Amino acid sequence: MTRVWILPMLFVLCGSVVATGLVLSGSPAAAVALLLLFVLLAGMNSPLIFPRSIGALEAQRRSAADDRPVVFWRPGCRYCIRLRIRLGRSARQLHWVDIWRDPAGAAAVRAVNDGNETVPTVVVAGEPHTNPDPEWVRAQLSP
Repeated sequence: MTRVWILPMLFVLCGSVVATGLVLSGSPAAAVALLLLFVLLAGMNSPLIFPRSIGALEAQRRSAADDRPVVFWRPGCRYCIRLRIRLGRSARQLHWVDIWRDPAGAAAVRAVNDGNETVPTVVVAGEPHTNPDPEWVRAQLSP
């Protein structure tokens, strides 16, 4: 659980240290701007911007029932962040599995990516697609 928060916490800590140095050197405006930038980076790399994750087995069960894709992701992955941001509100229609929280999800990703935990891996109708284009994923949601 704490592993997903290491990168965001490092961003906030580093931003705080640099901002403190800027305040002490007489640049409070630059310190505030830089600290806001680091907080934004922390937020983007945290699990907070992703819809609630579920387990791989539950996601596969739900996907079989409603034909929605399953997205295997992990915090800090820039490609996962790109997919999530470019999907916008459509992301809520997908089933998200955090492979750092779910060993079965990590195993499922390794099984389809030659032993690698390459994310995002999107499973549509039982077919895995590694790092697909967000527009393609959005098209898979259309009836």
